[in-house]
Amino acid sequence: MTRLLEILISFAIVAVLFVAVGIFLPSSRHLSHSVETNRKPTIVFDTLNSFRRFKDWNPLVLRDPSTKLTFSGPQSGKGATMTYESESMGSGTYKIIESEPTTKVTYAIENDAPGTNKRTEFRLKRVGRGGRNVQITQTYSVDYGWNIVGRYAGLYVSSNVGEDVKLGLSRLTNMLAGVPNIDYGNLQREFKAPAPSLADRPAETLLVVSATVPMDFDKIKGQMNSNMEWIRKVMTANGLEAAGPVRMITNEQGSQNYSFDLAQPVRKAGATGPVEGIRVEGPVKVLQSEATKVATTSFKGHMANLQKLRDAIRAWALSNGYETVDRPYENWTGGINAGFTNDGEFVIQWAVK
Repeated sequence: MTRLLEILISFAIVAVLFVAVGIFLPSSRHLSHSVETNRKPTIVFDTLNSFRRFKDWNPLVLRDPSTKLTFSGPQSGKGATMTYESESMGSGTYKIIESEPTTKVTYAIENDAPGTNKRTEFRLKRVGRGGRNVQITQTYSVDYGWNIVGRYAGLYVSSNVGEDVKLGLSRLTNMLAGVPNIDYGNLQREFKAPAPSLADRPAETLLVVSATVPMDFDKIKGQMNSNMEWIRKVMTANGLEAAGPVRMITNEQGSQNYSFDLAQPVRKAGATGPVEGIRVEGPVKVLQSEATKVATTSFKGHMANLQKLRDAIRAWALSNGYETVDRPYENWTGGINAGFTNDGEFVIQWAVK
């Protein structure tokens, strides 16, 4: 009986000490880590202002690749929400509660870890010579109130959450390095072009002629017109009509040579849908293109500017969580010859998924 009493007294002393020490531990925790990237602020902000690329940089999915992510609310900005479920990490929710363009994004976090009012905030600041770089500062804060167990858990925030923050920032900068460094937010000012957006492209039948020519505008124009003659010949022989403007699909644009496919969407006169049984001749091939989503913008000017616009819509797509597939192309809505003047008119597109 005496032995039992001693054990109970020992437990009581330990409990009192546990509570006494816990009372003096901080009732909240806060940590902060920073990295730099040379990507444009628009790219960094859009990447963080949506959860579509969350799995590509945040350690959450890295810890358990089988984690199930579910998205709700708007696609980006305030109210965008991501819920996760993991056998090893439990379940939780991330929600964007603050969004200030190119400046700040704040997530509210709910999970099984001790504490309330969990927040992680990303602040973006131009740094370096001429403000060429962007400093990304991520903070994490949590409140424990009078939860003594939570206050003890706070002792490990720096080693647990802090390491995840550092790992996530490192993966984020590596991921951003793969995005073309084009400020697509400035397309209106630089090219009088609208901001990139998503559009639906229907299934199409294309007549295609491939070419590789020296990087010379006159030679490119001459080759395009020559290829178009072959396409018109096949159209006439098969009773086809144009189903849209002529299209240039870029294979590779280098400093010396330009490789491209000239493509013309076609249909049977008065009909819609894919065309079967086309008889081709010469270099003309038939390509059946499936319906898909495309990232798109438009432009009026010389075709020399098109490469930068292709990079811009790819940067926009990647920053907003889409993957570009196949090759970029332009619909030459103003015709071939006008495209080599400042009166050219184009719709630039890149298929995404």
